[in-house]
Amino acid sequence: MALEREFQFSDQDFDTIRKLVSQHTGISLSSAKRGMVYSRLARRLRRLGLDNFSEYCKLLVSGEDQTELGMFTNSITTNLTSFFRESHHFDYLANQLLPECASLNKQTRRLRIWSAGCSSGEEPYSIAMTVLENLPESNNWDIKILATDLDTSVLEKAKQGVYPEERLSCIDNQKRRRWFKNGRGENAGLLQASPDLKALITFKQLNLMQDWPMQGPFDIIFCRNVLIYFDKPTQRVLMERYANLLADHGRLFIGHSETLYRVTERFKLLGKTIYRKVA
Repeated sequence: MALEREFQFSDQDFDTIRKLVSQHTGISLSSAKRGMVYSRLARRLRRLGLDNFSEYCKLLVSGEDQTELGMFTNSITTNLTSFFRESHHFDYLANQLLPECASLNKQTRRLRIWSAGCSSGEEPYSIAMTVLENLPESNNWDIKILATDLDTSVLEKAKQGVYPEERLSCIDNQKRRRWFKNGRGENAGLLQASPDLKALITFKQLNLMQDWPMQGPFDIIFCRNVLIYFDKPTQRVLMERYANLLADHGRLFIGHSETLYRVTERFKLLGKTIYRKVA
């Protein structure tokens, strides 16, 4: 027996939304996501004063309200993250990859990293801390971290770099004092990323299904917990594009529940969801 809901949400409505999500984000929504879709988009219906999902679908399909299309994609995309999430990736970055980059790039002293699907910024700030603490003479290097996401609302939070203290509970006190400053007044209880961290990171809105303006080559790409939203054909396209942008020694980090098995032959698994580009 179906639960009574505030808004009528038919099979046709769900199919329309799935097509729109695929069209605008490349994300493939299974039927198991129907409840999630209803919950997130019901908020938009209330905000717009609409009576049912059919009206909302007509608004989206018309394409007349580009602002709402942006809100739609922001609502669907998931933004679950934390500082130093999947810590083994940052251990590998600190202990193996950065020393290797220091040797390979010693002439150019250039380092390029891309955080694809950066959400509210915890990942790129974690990368920046790791680089500054572990790359020898990092102050004499040309270091740039590109952080992109589809969701404009979380990107704004990421740019600000302000977090509740509990979000940084996984970071030891010494590291926290070094890289974050305490907020005062209305920002009491909040911590802000230091200018040194912010100086390394450029935050940009990017739809992975559209054109990529960057040229590369990147030494390192983090694309974690992003592939799970795409079907296999889309994953293959993404991996081809990532490989084309990576330097020959480049590394790709993906999420703990993801795999490139039967997706691409352009990367070799090194272990623990860390891949090396096949030259």
